[in-house]
Amino acid sequence: MASIYDFSVEDIHGKQQKLDRYKDKVMLIVNVASKCGFTPQYKGLEALYEKLHPSGLEVLGFPCNQFGAQEPGNEAEIAQFCDLNYGVTFPLFAKIDVNGSAAAPLYEYLKKAKPGLLGSEAIKWNFTKFLVDRQGNVVERYAPKVEPQAIAGDIEKLL
Repeated sequence: MASIYDFSVEDIHGKQQKLDRYKDKVMLIVNVASKCGFTPQYKGLEALYEKLHPSGLEVLGFPCNQFGAQEPGNEAEIAQFCDLNYGVTFPLFAKIDVNGSAAAPLYEYLKKAKPGLLGSEAIKWNFTKFLVDRQGNVVERYAPKVEPQAIAGDIEKLL
């Protein structure tokens, strides 16, 4: 794949979505989980989305059950949890793997574009965040512990 816009992903309702629908948008792509110590970051992600979406931010949440089995539910349960507990309105997608032989192609691309600490491509935990500029370049990778509000300035520079 030559560009992030070449990928198609399945949304949380089972529909294929081409990422080229987000051309000319800034994207924050996050692997999420409902039963993680970082799960309260949903609140911060939603706040960023509500504040900056009108300026061109898209937050894309990809549920993943690879870290401590902290996303055990099916897509309907995940969507309900996010709505009821955090009022999530940003796009959520089907549950995926982010590491290993079954890793989603999008995540293989993101990890190669922006390796982590010491060049490691592996995603270490839930709520790893990738920031993508309006041209589709992966410009930053943030560790799970980095709170969404801490990267608002980086996002605003790209908007």
